[in-house]
Amino acid sequence: MAKQFAGFGADHQAFIAEQPVYFVATSAPDARINLSPKGMDSLRVIGPNRLIWLNVTGSGNETAAHLPRDPRMTVMWCSFGTRPLILRAYGRARVIHRGDGDWADLAAQLPALPGARQIFDLAVDLVQTSCGFAVPQMESARERPVLRTWAEQKGPEGIAAYWDERNRVSIDGLATGIEANLEGEA
Repeated sequence: MAKQFAGFGADHQAFIAEQPVYFVATSAPDARINLSPKGMDSLRVIGPNRLIWLNVTGSGNETAAHLPRDPRMTVMWCSFGTRPLILRAYGRARVIHRGDGDWADLAAQLPALPGARQIFDLAVDLVQTSCGFAVPQMESARERPVLRTWAEQKGPEGIAAYWDERNRVSIDGLATGIEANLEGEA
């Protein structure tokens, strides 16, 4: 049975810290809904009603395109371990680019990952848990090194070129704001 909370409790935060993957969903008017899995050590709960996550370079940049048009975001974790549980955080998020005034303070709370593109700052207004009884139990073998290796091999200039070529617009043609990162160093 689902339970709702006004914010993250200590047990929620412990559960989140144990999960190797989380999922982020956003959309914008007349745009496709984007649901994306995230991994790496890229998310921090920084208060009972706030979380941040570091967005590293990928093939798309949908979340950055959606949020200026519709700031709603859902983040979900589900346990594939022995404890069946699904946890969702609902709220409104904003995108922070490298040149923004609060980038440095927020980035200091996250690991330095190659290809870091944006930070998303979610103001959580509802946390919900549900049973997760139908989610299969699986084991996580290890983190994939592919994205980290790819970004390190590209280097800052290669990452900036990739952003310029592949991350300027969403699949629906919406601007992502990545040009804010292209004015400085990648």
